[in-house]
Amino acid sequence: MQITISVNHTKHSLDAPPQTLLVELLREHLQLTGTHIGCDTAQCGACTVVVDGRAVKSCNVLAVQVNGAHIQTVEGLKQGTNSHTGWHPIQLAFSKHHALQCGFCTPGMMMRCVAMANENIAPNPNEVAAALAGNLCRCTGYEGIVAAACEALPQMRQHHASI
Repeated sequence: MQITISVNHTKHSLDAPPQTLLVELLREHLQLTGTHIGCDTAQCGACTVVVDGRAVKSCNVLAVQVNGAHIQTVEGLKQGTNSHTGWHPIQLAFSKHHALQCGFCTPGMMMRCVAMANENIAPNPNEVAAALAGNLCRCTGYEGIVAAACEALPQMRQHHASI
């Protein structure tokens, strides 16, 4: 089946069987391995990517369902970088607030935070924690992740508005 998608602002036309999951298309066909496969049941959020501005668990979506969509993966964060540091605001905030330990959940967490910038999520701990409820981390206790998201949300919104 022919699938045409834009991933990190690059258009791709790919042939894939109809049962191909989005996570498989990204990892195996496009070699974008920053999107992790965790639970395979859409419970952990390690595979979260942004599809047309929304957070999507890519292990639970068929590639044909996103035909024609714009997808952003963790590799695409470099396109939203700060010209002074070379880092995206969510990457800087994760580093500053020690929001990662083993790093397995980090790509999905960051992409969920990027999607929050497109949503009406206020940069306060209660709203951010509620919005992160579908992404699991076994290491950090979430405190640093929530603080990082609260700090980066206004910056990401400002950057998005200037594009």
